[in-house]
Amino acid sequence: MIINAIIAAAIAALVIAFLASAINILREYERGVVFTLGRFTGVKGPGFLILIPVVQQMVRVDIRTITQDVPSQDVISQDNVSVKVNAVIYFRVVNAEYAINQVEDFQRATSELAQTTLRSVLGKHDLDEMLSQRDKLNRDIQEILDSQTDKWGIKVANVEIKHVDIDESMVRAIAKQAEAERVRRAKIINAEGEQQAAQKLVEAAQVLGQEPQAMQLRYLASLQDIAGDKSSTIVFPFPIDVLKGLVAKTQAEG
Repeated sequence: MIINAIIAAAIAALVIAFLASAINILREYERGVVFTLGRFTGVKGPGFLILIPVVQQMVRVDIRTITQDVPSQDVISQDNVSVKVNAVIYFRVVNAEYAINQVEDFQRATSELAQTTLRSVLGKHDLDEMLSQRDKLNRDIQEILDSQTDKWGIKVANVEIKHVDIDESMVRAIAKQAEAERVRRAKIINAEGEQQAAQKLVEAAQVLGQEPQAMQLRYLASLQDIAGDKSSTIVFPFPIDVLKGLVAKTQAEG
């Protein structure tokens, strides 16, 4: 009787162990890639799943969106500026069979590919484009990654460049360049203003030369300005027309 009880207990333990290893429950966001004697036999889940121990094995795959930081990369821009750029990528598994059978570690492979793509794409642009056209660069990187990871069953949903860090010495050089640009623009604006003022003076002189009455009005306006001046020294403008008349009269009498 004792021996029979021991055998029954052993059989019960084996049955329990068998059932424990055979029964699997996959969550809604999980898929199971099943192998039978080493050969791929299907993707299962979610829900209840029974596998034959030893004969069948299963690899769980999470199909939720994965957020992964891309380590800071040294990038030399097209205008030879050295910067450090880091980013974040969002991707998920859309084909569990490919994610397990086509690549050894799809997360590490996607991260490594993102690093090389980041350097390659940004190296084709200058610093101004890196700073001002991030949305376009994000789309370019995302499209390249998505096309290359498709054979791994991976969908890259989004790429975001987080930081573009510039060396301190380069920051000072850029600041000097910006200051020089501001000075240049200020000089151009000043020169354009002087040019426009000179043109207006020429036009005014032409009008005054054609209309003697206008010259007299300008003379009277100058007298009014002098009358309102509080300076102790007054410069009285003398009409040129009167001077010409006196000269002509003197020559005639002579």
